Amino acid sequence: MVATAEQRTLAAAVLEPKAGPRLVWLEAPKGYSKSTDTAGLSIARLATDFPPLAEGYVVAADLDQSNRLLDKARGLIVRSGLGGVLRVEAHRLVNVKTGARMVALAADAPSAEGLLSPWYVLDELPRWPATTSARGMWTAVFSSLPKWPAAQLVVLGHAGDPGHWSYRLRERARTSEAWLFGHVPGPTPWLSAADLEEQRAVLLPSEYARRHLNVWAAGEDRLTSREDVAACVGGYDVLEPQPGVRYVGALDVGLTHDRCVVTIAHRDADGTVVVDRQHTWQESRARPVNLGEVEAFLRELHRHYRCPFRVDPFQAVHLAQKLRGDGIPVEEFAFSSQSVGRLAVTLYRLLADRLLLLPDDQELVDELVNVRLRETAPGQYRIDHDPDKHDDRVISLALVAHRLAERPARMRAKWSGALQASVSVTRGGDYW
Repeated sequence: MVATAEQRTLAAAVLEPKAGPRLVWLEAPKGYSKSTDTAGLSIARLATDFPPLAEGYVVAADLDQSNRLLDKARGLIVRSGLGGVLRVEAHRLVNVKTGARMVALAADAPSAEGLLSPWYVLDELPRWPATTSARGMWTAVFSSLPKWPAAQLVVLGHAGDPGHWSYRLRERARTSEAWLFGHVPGPTPWLSAADLEEQRAVLLPSEYARRHLNVWAAGEDRLTSREDVAACVGGYDVLEPQPGVRYVGALDVGLTHDRCVVTIAHRDADGTVVVDRQHTWQESRARPVNLGEVEAFLRELHRHYRCPFRVDPFQAVHLAQKLRGDGIPVEEFAFSSQSVGRLAVTLYRLLADRLLLLPDDQELVDELVNVRLRETAPGQYRIDHDPDKHDDRVISLALVAHRLAERPARMRAKWSGALQASVSVTRGGDYW
């Protein structure tokens, strides 16, 4: 078999690093020999130019996965007669003369701080878990690169879900001159047509697209796509209140497990739901959300926007009573399978029809991209999320969007230069 142009480019980038960037991102479909090729390059580096006692790392989602790449290296060592140069151990390869090593690590390792290496391979990064420890491993590896002036980083994998945290890293690699970015369209040419047809018949469309076509594709149950959300993002952080505009607020309360989120929005004359601002309180077991702070903030919002608030009566019954006692309108939204379905479908349609205007808030974008639209019964849907993610900001947004979408728009002025001029660049804790 003759090496492809992409395989030769990867080899040149590693074996002749002065010829190009030290950061390499290669995404290629299943069966393209990514791991075997990189195992061979790792052997070459370890055998020839690792300094004495230096340690290179192969990192994957778990230890078994990272050890598979080393297994491929072990096979190459045996077949090439390099057993006298490199010794094979349980989770590492060792240069018998210099003591330099290639070590397998898991992305969920409890700690990765203090890494110092000339060579890192991150295998199947788009398949790493969306956990704090996995992202911490990426941060530890990437932030350690400047400590070794000639260090090289190779990221491997096929396309994943654009809601995964690695997608933003991939886009940076694709557009930055600091990276050598390689994308190989699928399917892998030497796989048989019959095998691929069976794969297409059995796998979900999104999984077939990711693994064999090397196309980033959202799961079939995602509420929305990154493209739809990006089309709804405006160039602002906060919109200050305008005369004659009717505003509505919605509060999703979380005290110890979830976040507490309030959203203010209005409906434009063309039917677009415009999110004027969103604020989040992040809780913890040690320091639950202070509802006194939430109450004070809602009072300030009402003073500025003259808005009623929609709340879940189960979550915020006492808060609602206190606000009503001071003349602030509070509407209760009872959560049921039917009402939650209406929230989900309303938000889905607004995003699909591009009738939602959102602040430029990357965390909100990421949460929208990652929430799921689950069918709980025929024709009934709900907003849900993975165990390691949140949907509090989306629920607050859906509450206010549904409140506005279910009533005719009363505004007459379209979002235009006058509204654009009202944009505030306020961030952090200084809100007024």
